[in-house]
Amino acid sequence: MIKILVDTNVILDLLAKREKFYLDSLQLFSLADQSKIQLIISTLSIANTHYLLNDVMKMKDARVVIRKFKVLVNSYSLSDKIVELALNDKSFKDFEDGIQFYTALEANCNAIVTRNTKDFKNSSIPVFRPKEYLVKMSTDS
Repeated sequence: MIKILVDTNVILDLLAKREKFYLDSLQLFSLADQSKIQLIISTLSIANTHYLLNDVMKMKDARVVIRKFKVLVNSYSLSDKIVELALNDKSFKDFEDGIQFYTALEANCNAIVTRNTKDFKNSSIPVFRPKEYLVKMSTDS
């Protein structure tokens, strides 16, 4: 099965129902719900998502939303190895992007889906925006 690492911004698009990006993220996560793809997220994304959701909803509601969301994805543990690799890789300006990349690498993902594709320009793993990946899936089928 195809394994896709989903960046935190796409998770937030879905869970916070960000107007411009919600439908694409919903379609992406629907593919996982239909067992057409396997979605991987870093455990760091769970913590970051919970923190950021507190700006748009109550803390207890954020936990409920994340608990329901968690059935759609497999989380990959943030290891010391991933942290070291991200800290020592100067091609990622943003440390969190480095963590996402090395999580995808360690989890043997086939692609990364993010809205910040420019931040992954040196990625050896294909990187797509949600809409781009959905188009790719429809043409590959």
